[in-house]
Amino acid sequence: MSNDNEVLLDKGKKNETKVKVERKDGEPTGAFKGASWAALLVGVAAYLIGLFNASMELNEKGYYFAVLIFGLYSAISLQKAVRDKDEGIPVTNIYYGLSWFALIVAISLMAIGLYNAGSIVLSEKGFYGMSFVLSIFSAITIQKNIRDTERARERD
Repeated sequence: MSNDNEVLLDKGKKNETKVKVERKDGEPTGAFKGASWAALLVGVAAYLIGLFNASMELNEKGYYFAVLIFGLYSAISLQKAVRDKDEGIPVTNIYYGLSWFALIVAISLMAIGLYNAGSIVLSEKGFYGMSFVLSIFSAITIQKNIRDTERARERD
């Protein structure tokens, strides 16, 4: 029997072969990848369900939706720029600076919007803030996982 295969007995009836998929060095585990995707789906779904059920005007809902999308994109863009720079891949200073600026603006817009929202109770403000932060953090983690997986597979 090789290291790649593991034989399992099914209560004496028959033999089943299960192939163990080995992780490449530096590749995130399947559990970590799954947890990252679950966190993103939970964060975005909670944010959007809360937004859909909110008693605010449609233009306010559009504002918070646009801030979420802008925040997700800017966080992924910044993560890529930071990682590229760290790995010696050329990144222009203007793109690197704009990536930081965009994420700071997205977070500021969310904070300012929630601070000035008189129609939203404090618990809802906390809900939107936490689901926004969860979504941004998990988007960064997913981008990192994708990059780490591709890099680990390229080494072979």
